[in-house]
Amino acid sequence: MYQVPQITDSIYYVGVNDRMKALFENMWSLPQGVAYNAYLIVDEQTTLIDTVDVCYSDIFFHKLDLILQGRPLDYLIINHMEPDHGGSIGLLRKRYPELKIVGNKKTFEMLRGFHGITEGLHEVKNGDALSIGGHEFSFLMAPMVHWPEVMFTYEQRNRVLFTADAFGSFGALDGILRDSELGDRSAYLREMERYYACVIGKYGPFVQKALANMDKQGLTIDHLCPAHGVVWTPEGFGEARRLYDRLSRFEAEDGVVILYGSMYGNTEQLADVIAQSLSAAGIKRIVCHNVSKSDPSAILADVFRYRGLIIGSPTYCGELFTPIANLMNLIRIRDVKDRLYTAFGSYTWAPAALKKLIPFAEEMKWEFVGEAVELKMSELSSVLDLSWALGQAMAARLLAPKG
Repeated sequence: MYQVPQITDSIYYVGVNDRMKALFENMWSLPQGVAYNAYLIVDEQTTLIDTVDVCYSDIFFHKLDLILQGRPLDYLIINHMEPDHGGSIGLLRKRYPELKIVGNKKTFEMLRGFHGITEGLHEVKNGDALSIGGHEFSFLMAPMVHWPEVMFTYEQRNRVLFTADAFGSFGALDGILRDSELGDRSAYLREMERYYACVIGKYGPFVQKALANMDKQGLTIDHLCPAHGVVWTPEGFGEARRLYDRLSRFEAEDGVVILYGSMYGNTEQLADVIAQSLSAAGIKRIVCHNVSKSDPSAILADVFRYRGLIIGSPTYCGELFTPIANLMNLIRIRDVKDRLYTAFGSYTWAPAALKKLIPFAEEMKWEFVGEAVELKMSELSSVLDLSWALGQAMAARLLAPKG
């Protein structure tokens, strides 16, 4: 007989899988889908933590009905108002008109803006508590991880922390709820890394504040329940937390990402020469992305992962090749820090690409490495040695002792 999945004997998983949507936020690819997680706690009073995308509200409400069996829903705790989590709030309130909605001041501003709801609200601040019988919740504000109203909710009896988008990942839940039930959790950790780079990436300093707030509270965590992806148990959460700490500090591995655009293959030849030079100099982690073909979310994940970044572009209408300009903007708005950077380009009659690429280092406050290289038409032999030297310079800087 079917049973709604449970985190503990009183905490039910009422989230849904979305394997239909092609793009998350209409930008980021979802080859394995995505889960919208929501959780129901049953006690003397009943409490729901977050809802789901409105497209899946029928499945969501069916799960609630299976558990509640006609009981009222007393509280909705909103950790995050983004529509993939808050989309069903309006319909939920219509089904349960006496429902008390719990959130912070910023939550209620958005609740009014998205759903026109202004009554039946219970405002909480950092450290406040709410009891529903044997379960007591406390609240940790986590603003700008990655919206200003975000908060975490801790359930003390079962030692469960609900963290909105933090520690979430792309990927639907294929019948498995906890990371401990996976044969290999590395796939979810990689999808967490991609999710972080695309969605959370800009807000590293705020992630660090949220992690510090968790530490200050001295929380013991048996289950960590994000709004996307698997529920983390202690061993898996240790890995997830270390990943979040590294990413939010913009710390990176000693590898190189080469991003290039190429219309007719000339700029691509430079990319290959530079990659070969890096390898010859001892760099073990090298990733080349043709920006016209590679998934932008995978590119961003690699930019967060590796310390060296090399961008190559042909001149296009006196500007950068458009896909390169777009990728640079994605990096720019994430305010990626502490990278080693260099550039190469190509042109036919009027060079312009390097004039656009070189200042990116100063703009991002990155160290520029070596001498930039620019190819005219197909005169590859004239820049082979310069391209090789560029790769050698980046490798030497990466392999140099730190400090």
